[in-house]
Amino acid sequence: MMYLVQRGLPALVLLCALLLRIHDPVFLSEIRLRMFDVFQRIEPRTYVETPVRVIDIDDTTLQRYGQWPWPRSLTADLIERLAKAGASAIAVDIVFAEPDRTGPKLATDGWGLSDSDPLSQSILARVADPDAILAKVIKSTPTVLGFILANGPTPTAMPKRKGGMATLGADAGRDPRNFVRKFNASIASLASLQASAKGQGSINVFTEGDAIVRQLPLLLNGGGTLYSSLVGETLRVSQKASTVVVKSSGSEGYQAWWQKLTSSLGLPSSLIEVEGIAEIKIGKLAPLTDERGQIWLYDSGRVPQRTIPAWRILSGEKIDLTGGVLFIGTSAPGLLDLRATPNSPLTPGVEIHAQIAEQILTGVSLNRPYWTILPELGFLIVLGSAMIALLPRAGPIGCALLGACAMAIAIGAAWYAFTERGQLFDPVYPGLSVLLVFITGAMSSYFRSDIERRTIRAAFSHYLAPEMVEQLAAEPERLRLGGEMRPVTILFCDIRDFTSISERNTPEALTQLLNRFLTPMTDAVLKHGGTIDKYIGDSIMAFWNAPLDDDTHAQNACLAALEMRRRLAQLNLELELEAEAHGRNFQPLRMGVGINSGACLVGNLGSQQRFNYSVIGDDVNVASRIEGLSKQYGVDILIGGATHALVANFAVVPLGRAIVKGKQESTEVLALIGDNPIAADPSFPSLAGQLTESVTAAANGNYAEALRHLNACRALQLHPDLAPFFDHMDASIARREKASGGQG
Repeated sequence: MMYLVQRGLPALVLLCALLLRIHDPVFLSEIRLRMFDVFQRIEPRTYVETPVRVIDIDDTTLQRYGQWPWPRSLTADLIERLAKAGASAIAVDIVFAEPDRTGPKLATDGWGLSDSDPLSQSILARVADPDAILAKVIKSTPTVLGFILANGPTPTAMPKRKGGMATLGADAGRDPRNFVRKFNASIASLASLQASAKGQGSINVFTEGDAIVRQLPLLLNGGGTLYSSLVGETLRVSQKASTVVVKSSGSEGYQAWWQKLTSSLGLPSSLIEVEGIAEIKIGKLAPLTDERGQIWLYDSGRVPQRTIPAWRILSGEKIDLTGGVLFIGTSAPGLLDLRATPNSPLTPGVEIHAQIAEQILTGVSLNRPYWTILPELGFLIVLGSAMIALLPRAGPIGCALLGACAMAIAIGAAWYAFTERGQLFDPVYPGLSVLLVFITGAMSSYFRSDIERRTIRAAFSHYLAPEMVEQLAAEPERLRLGGEMRPVTILFCDIRDFTSISERNTPEALTQLLNRFLTPMTDAVLKHGGTIDKYIGDSIMAFWNAPLDDDTHAQNACLAALEMRRRLAQLNLELELEAEAHGRNFQPLRMGVGINSGACLVGNLGSQQRFNYSVIGDDVNVASRIEGLSKQYGVDILIGGATHALVANFAVVPLGRAIVKGKQESTEVLALIGDNPIAADPSFPSLAGQLTESVTAAANGNYAEALRHLNACRALQLHPDLAPFFDHMDASIARREKASGGQG
């Protein structure tokens, strides 16, 4: 059984990991792409000066020359100026699908003039059509127009392809049109503009599931016709090439390294061959693409040198663009042509086309051939097998080190391939799979440690918060059994006048009332990390900073006491509503809380037959005596001077020094009013002074004066959480006045 756990289960996990990678579900692909993004962010493509420029119709240009859409005559002026500056190709990342709204025909129709109206005829004869102006300029310049391919409910006419498209390999049953993205509809420019253009290319930009552009297709299938992208057509026109050559994986005379390898070994080349686009040649350029004719974006981020604002061209500024490969587009946010790329959340679509053109011209591109799965799977098999072999000998720690080294090797190898060869290898999945093998192999160790955790849970579940029990179970070394001296903060709490409450209730009702009181009080202690020591009738004893270290034990004890005050107020509200509903007199519950800090003995104390995790020491007795003093002072929460030294930022009122039973030296006693926000309130010093006067007056039997000072405290309206505190003091003063016979 142990052999099966240590060897068989990790081997099964490794096999499942291999099958999952071969299947490659969407979530796995997204993780891989995110890792490739990280690589690009760490080392983006270095911008190198090329003829490629973006002619940007930015916000400044729109402010100077009018909002979009422009008259086509202005676009024609821009193209003409670019051609005169020496551009070898001008790509327009804009579709002119509708006639110019500023044209004379549309204008006269909009004015309600008929074609036979003399004014309409005069305007048509005298005013040039902007679309005709643009068509004339496009015809005389090396302009490439863009179009959009889409999939609609019904097929539409496709744009006319301007350049030739030679395909090699279609005769072998590997038609390139079957491997690229397919569409049945298009949105293209006016027929007159298409006829004048030197080239036409798709401006489609596709995103992954997370809306990030990572690849751009150089070829697309529109209604059965193979089209170039805007980038491909622009580079073809800039080289004055007539034809794009596309080779598929089965083309004659084309052999990749894996085909040569399998052939030399006498194996069929189809063993690892994947059908698809093998090569695209645009003039003298042969960009690296995947089997679907897509090129990876190696994102340089936005670079100012790449962009020329269109207003500089239109204003007549002399800019040498000899041999320039220019892309006209917009970065204006209002025109909604912004995309997310690995290095930029907002990149103009035209800049993505320009970056792809730069990559092709410089030969600096990214590539992920489909055979990359072979080294990735091989890496996984080797490392996973090594992990399985070493698990029984190296143990969890040794295997963890091996897994960390394996992950480092995977990431290092992928980083080397990325930086030195521009190849994208996935380091995440092999490393993650090896980690899963490690986790599976370490299960036997976990089972053993789980027994230890169960023992700890059973020992401490009755007097620790569940979160603390889980923390101890996760880190058993933090538990030191036996007794030890350590600084702790101790809290005692009990119900005031419990004897009279017992006399007014049946045993069943008293038990229910006690449970309703002790439950929220216990919750308050556990919420703030305390340990319940014991219940003594209506009393609770709790402490902090054991068994787990708590550097803020005094603060947490005080916060627990303040939480107990709030919960008691809520309980009294519930009891009052129940009393009214049943026609009974309501007597609110009052409590007293004493808190003290100091070094005490903590540990499993008792006998061989029965023991309890508890705390003993002189400061425990002082905490109990301070709780008793709360009745004498008429306040609900008292803390000792040692605790106050640890919570100096809390709102407290000094009540002087008192001699507690069993101690010869006096102990400083302070009333706990609230936490830091109350102490920081500018009105708190006034509140503290009034409370001191109230307590002093009540101690001297001057109850009217005590109530006057207490009402002055209420009038400050310092914080709503203080209402239960004032109610307690009010009731205490009333009881003491009643006990004195109403005198004073």
